[in-house]
Amino acid sequence: MIRLGVIGHSGYSGLPAVLDTLRRLAPALDLELSYEHALHAEAGGNVLDDPSQLDALLTLGGDGTLLRGARIIAPHQVPILGVNLGRLGFLTCCNADQLENALMRFARRDYLAETRMALEARVLTAHGIERKNWIALNDVVLHKGGFARVVHMRVAANGETIASYAADGVVLSTPTGSTAYSLSAGGPVVFPTLETIVVTPVSAHTLAIRAVILPSSVEVTLQADGAPGELMVTVDGQVGTIFGPGETLCARRATNGVLIIRFPGTSFFTTLRQKLGWGGLIERDEST
Repeated sequence: MIRLGVIGHSGYSGLPAVLDTLRRLAPALDLELSYEHALHAEAGGNVLDDPSQLDALLTLGGDGTLLRGARIIAPHQVPILGVNLGRLGFLTCCNADQLENALMRFARRDYLAETRMALEARVLTAHGIERKNWIALNDVVLHKGGFARVVHMRVAANGETIASYAADGVVLSTPTGSTAYSLSAGGPVVFPTLETIVVTPVSAHTLAIRAVILPSSVEVTLQADGAPGELMVTVDGQVGTIFGPGETLCARRATNGVLIIRFPGTSFFTTLRQKLGWGGLIERDEST
């Protein structure tokens, strides 16, 4: 029996049909399904209460659902099987119409579980007391709220100053997150199974500042100098907190990585080309 946890995003119209397919296939594939509370009323079955008892976690939605799943199972080494019900689904391994084949391959263990580095992020008060902490698979961002002025931020690695940024914010990303907000802010694409921390300024007010790739062994700290208003810390674009005067944001490699399932025959560069149009549009280029 394979103990499979299931979480999903109710905003996708295709979710009920996917749940029906899952219930139909589960007995033949020897899957014991446990659903998060938000899905249990619709799907029935067991309630997902203890992620540590799972053999794998199935996420039904988009990249955001998978990122939420990574926080649910942390710090347990439970592989995540992501099924895309939306448009992009860069982190997921298949689309909804491929669910049946994906579950069959999963049940016969015809898959790879890639370890992806995660970040442990903490906010310390002005007195050095930790008041918030998270695990981030993609990124941790310190950014301004609703005001228009730039923020001056000091960034250090293991206590050594990297730079002082005059910018709208700073993104601290994992290699997995290098194709998310960091990429939009001008950061590099990093192969997802590497272990590095990417520091990318958002709309830096100078040409002399670029993204920096740091080893995963360092702890990165961010502090804001004379912020003109409310600052925010956002983790994986989903959770976070207000960043107060004198506080410090710390980020370092998490003790445990996140296991992401992919199937043989797929690759990171294929996904880049198909999902992000990396290297140009092949169909257009070949037709000219």
